[in-house]
Amino acid sequence: MIRNIALLGSTGSIGQNTLEVVRENRDKYNVVSLVCGNNLEVLRNQINEFSPSVISVEDQKDSKILSSEFPDKKIFSGSDGIIEAVMEKSVDTVITATTGTIALEATLESIKKGHRICLANKETMVAAGELVNKYLENSRSQIIPIDSEQSAVFQALCEKERKYLKKVILTASGGPFFKVDRSEFNNIGVEDALNHPVWSMGSKVTIDSATLMNKALEIIEAYYLFKLNPDQIDVIIHPQSIIHSMVEFFDTSILAQMSLPDMKLPIQYSLSYPERLDGLIDNLELAKVGKMEFFEVDRNKFSSIEMAYRVLEEGKNSGTVFNAANEVAVDYFLDNKISFNDIFNIVRKMLNYTNFFPVKSVDEINSVIGETKVKTIELIETKKYLKSE
Repeated sequence: MIRNIALLGSTGSIGQNTLEVVRENRDKYNVVSLVCGNNLEVLRNQINEFSPSVISVEDQKDSKILSSEFPDKKIFSGSDGIIEAVMEKSVDTVITATTGTIALEATLESIKKGHRICLANKETMVAAGELVNKYLENSRSQIIPIDSEQSAVFQALCEKERKYLKKVILTASGGPFFKVDRSEFNNIGVEDALNHPVWSMGSKVTIDSATLMNKALEIIEAYYLFKLNPDQIDVIIHPQSIIHSMVEFFDTSILAQMSLPDMKLPIQYSLSYPERLDGLIDNLELAKVGKMEFFEVDRNKFSSIEMAYRVLEEGKNSGTVFNAANEVAVDYFLDNKISFNDIFNIVRKMLNYTNFFPVKSVDEINSVIGETKVKTIELIETKKYLKSE
């Protein structure tokens, strides 16, 4: 069976790694649709190599440029264009590697169609986990995670053993600051925070790794992906990033998924599941790894983890608020307008200042995101986040 793919976020890191997987498995995968933001230079090369029938970009002006260059292609733009990309008749597999919630509506439409969703976008489940799971109840669609930690849980937690599950243990690299005293957090600069010791990622994700907000988002994501209880989710720091996550059962047995840190493996598995294909990354040689270390997370220093459990307790639209407030705070930090430590304070204040309610549609979620961002900006600009409660 050949999988016909709509790739959302084709010019980003996950998108380009996905196309490398496709490139090595042309007999198994066919690219039907490509969606990207505004990186036309990379997109043009992808169109020429993979010959998709549908392309969607962020801006209408760029879609007009591409239409003149590729008159035989269907060219769209904006969020409607993303929906067109996933609804193309031959598509059966959607890889969601966009940032934010721009592809949320398209993802829900894909679920209606029964597509396989290969998910590399945390915001989908963090902002809309309850809504997504409601859609899944009446669909033959399946979400297979691409994030290395969630993929590891998916691989270790076979369905027949779900009833024996005690907890999942998500591993965190710890970023560059897990051994730095909290008193130094106000002195951390942007360049320091962008210097991740293991992974090469975009700036926003790298900052999230430094604050462990990425792990907080993954806690929320795992809760909805695997339908867990909050007390079934734990986090441990593992700087070598060889063990990507673990699953513990009632009999104290722990299964771990290990590999070198390379996103091509979880991408390939999300496409090939339940089969496995020849690997595209180097073999893991444990003797060369030498040692693997594990540390507890200091939840006083990395209050992002405690905030994640609060989101699980609150439910409703709290994940949407949490994610949107963090996005604004990270933007301000990257612009050198707030300190590293301020990120925690700002997100916590927004959780404290918000009355949560259930969200029942994409429009409501987008409304919450917009309102939260406006209120977070106001909180920052008026310096209210500096006031003690």
